[in-house]
Amino acid sequence: MNEKRDGGFGWFLFGFLLGGIVGAVLALAYAPRSGEETRQQLREKGIELRERAQEAAGKLRERAQTLGEQARAQVAQLREQVEKGVETARDFVSREGKEAEETS
Repeated sequence: MNEKRDGGFGWFLFGFLLGGIVGAVLALAYAPRSGEETRQQLREKGIELRERAQEAAGKLRERAQTLGEQARAQVAQLREQVEKGVETARDFVSREGKEAEETS
């Protein structure tokens, strides 16, 4: 369930950035400026948006790494619990078998 929320946040962030880019382009395209001023502003906004996207990607990468580490820790813990359960079951079956032999 956490994966869906985290994946949903990634798509939300992507949509938010894409909406920002489209909005900026449309605003600049219809702004009352000369062509050269508009192109310069588009370049500057493009650089700014690229930096923001790289920053967001870095944060998502860090979050994914953290989640991966947490998942590995939980898997190791679960594996340990299963191994203890199997060991307990084997001991139980072994005791029951010995008791059955003794009563026969």
